[in-house]
Amino acid sequence: MENERNQRRFESVYSKKVRAGKRRTYFFDVRKTKGEDYYLTLTESTKKFNGDGYERHKIFLYKEDFNRFLESLQEAINHVKDHLMPEYDYDEFARRHQEYEDSREDYDDDAFEDNEEDTPTPKAVETRKFEAESDDDMSW
Repeated sequence: MENERNQRRFESVYSKKVRAGKRRTYFFDVRKTKGEDYYLTLTESTKKFNGDGYERHKIFLYKEDFNRFLESLQEAINHVKDHLMPEYDYDEFARRHQEYEDSREDYDDDAFEDNEEDTPTPKAVETRKFEAESDDDMSW
């Protein structure tokens, strides 16, 4: 009952999920308060090394801070890109992510072909493995 009341009070109206490697995912959620106001939650979810659940870190960003937050975030990112690591290929991760997503689609297509009912079985989903090039969190 308490949980239902909290869900109604802080209704999610938009959500965007960003996968960032094998162990980390970011969530951008717009939520609506009971008073018809909106705010953003930024959540980092990291799979624990021992495989026992996830660690989550959350930031609440309110509308009055949107512009300053965005401006400061862009300044910090530009400082790293322009001054600290200008030679780094920042598009590498977008390419690797696309390759990863493409390999997942290929696997999903294979799972459907192997199953007469055209739905992947839990066993097929559980045994899905993608080989990483390194132990780096950003390797797919």
